[in-house]
Amino acid sequence: MNNEIQVPDNQRRSTPRDLFFIWFANNIGILGIVMGTMIVGYELNFYQSLMVAALGAGSFALVGWIGVIGQKTGITTFVLSRAPFGIKGNIIPNFVAWLNLIGWLAVNIVTGTLILNVFFQNLLGIEGTFVTLFSLAIFVALVLLSGRIDANRLAKVQTILTYVFGALTLLVLWVLLRDANWGELLARPAGGWASGFWPAVSIIAAGTGINWAIAGADYGAYQKQTAAHSSVFWSTTIGAFIPLFVILTAGIILGNMHPAFITAANPMLDIHAALPSGLGLVYLLTAVGGLIPQCIVSLQSANMNLASLNIHMSQKTSMLLHGLLMVTIALYVLFFSASFLSIFETFLGLLGILLAAWAAVFLVDYLINRRQKGYNLELLKVKGPNQANWPAISSWLVGVGTGFLFTNNQFFTGPFATGLFADNSLGVLLAMIVSATLMWLTSTVRRGHHAS
Repeated sequence: MNNEIQVPDNQRRSTPRDLFFIWFANNIGILGIVMGTMIVGYELNFYQSLMVAALGAGSFALVGWIGVIGQKTGITTFVLSRAPFGIKGNIIPNFVAWLNLIGWLAVNIVTGTLILNVFFQNLLGIEGTFVTLFSLAIFVALVLLSGRIDANRLAKVQTILTYVFGALTLLVLWVLLRDANWGELLARPAGGWASGFWPAVSIIAAGTGINWAIAGADYGAYQKQTAAHSSVFWSTTIGAFIPLFVILTAGIILGNMHPAFITAANPMLDIHAALPSGLGLVYLLTAVGGLIPQCIVSLQSANMNLASLNIHMSQKTSMLLHGLLMVTIALYVLFFSASFLSIFETFLGLLGILLAAWAAVFLVDYLINRRQKGYNLELLKVKGPNQANWPAISSWLVGVGTGFLFTNNQFFTGPFATGLFADNSLGVLLAMIVSATLMWLTSTVRRGHHAS
């Protein structure tokens, strides 16, 4: 029975070095540039922006911590999550993970479409609604056709494109460093810490460490049992931090050089405009090549995630369902949203609230209930006694509800999203704090009750 819960010992062959390169590659992408420009929108000076980039990228410490838990137990994230939430309560992180996959799938589809738009506009001199629809159709077709390629071959192609893109990013950063008006850039006044700095940290953390936290133990569980816990933690954290900080910094410089980027309907045009034309096109087309395998992996993962929710369908039906969802969302963003950046920030903020609350519950439960004694495998069995753990479920729900109450965006306005909480993403940090506090209180009270 334990083999259904724990990764078999003969499969635990990965090393911290492998982990470093996995997270390094996972965090090289064009959307890092976009997130870097988002930081500029919070009206911070250059030094504050770099601090945001450092703290945002540093949020991968959450992933490193959860990765260590996975390495200690040999158990993946969703199975571990059964302990605090219960078997039925674990529908929460499963559903959130599915939303996460669908959201990022749509974001990648939109990004690929916008890049192809730039290609047609610059090389062929055509633009407009038809070109956008044509670009969308081409990118979706490329994703679906690539899905027929052998998975191992596709992974190799993605690895090559990822590192080519990473090398090109260093070249792009050098061009930006060379062309930036440093006198103007360094002279910018400091922005508000409460109204600008911390909201910026929360939105970047939501799109990086908080977003990936739900996958931390999935990689950690395959680490060798003899690997040092500190090596697992730092390989994850530093492996993600290095590329993230570099790419976010490039985005910060780009956003300062081209302020219109923040409100642009197609920010990829601004990326192209900021670079020598040849480099710009190669950079963007390499990014497209890297996005396609990501979309395929997300489609496959979404189907597996539905299966974990006891929703079973064929691969063909799943592709059709998720394909319709991603195209529908993409059409809304491309034709009805005023700014790609604004809808992207809204997505990160809403998803960040859901995931931050989950991470808080999971980690507090580990600290109070599992750190010393470990995980009782009976609690993780599907037909075991732990079906619904209401303290954890309630802590998550209250944290999420609180985050939404203090959040406003283009879809809704929370009643308390005024003053300090207006037009920013502090709801993400608030959700994490509230869920962590409630989980700590309920767990402490329950331990005291059982002790007596």
